[in-house]
Amino acid sequence: MSENFNFPGFAQQGQPQPQNLSRASDSSYREDNSRAGHDNLLPIANVGRIMKDALPPQAKISKRAKETIQECATEFIGFITGEASERCRRERRKTINGDDICHAMRSLGLDHYADAMRRYLQRYRESEELAAALNSGGGGIQIDVRAELSIFRGDEQQDRN
Repeated sequence: MSENFNFPGFAQQGQPQPQNLSRASDSSYREDNSRAGHDNLLPIANVGRIMKDALPPQAKISKRAKETIQECATEFIGFITGEASERCRRERRKTINGDDICHAMRSLGLDHYADAMRRYLQRYRESEELAAALNSGGGGIQIDVRAELSIFRGDEQQDRN
């Protein structure tokens, strides 16, 4: 793990954990960060929508809860991205890719998330390859999806009887 990062709220090796983490919700803290250009938070509407999707329909979410998750999610993304950026810097590369994110998650002890991200990344790349092959026109791939759909399998069985 890189030791050059100073993410507020995350203890690094040899450094004490901050005692008061509630300052992130304090308006004076936000004003100071906004002036310094550090207030690059995820959009609150998107955070609220993600939270709402994970809850029962009748559940309510307070503004403070949305803001807290917004700050935590932003911090989490920055923490992982910073670790991935360090790897790219060491390898003299300028672009962070999905493999760098997975590696960063592993090196930060987030193996469960790294495994899920690796599976997602693999499926994403396969779908991109398929889309590229289908869009290339020329010698494209022909796929008969009827054999994969259960409604067609049922029709074939009825036709045979």
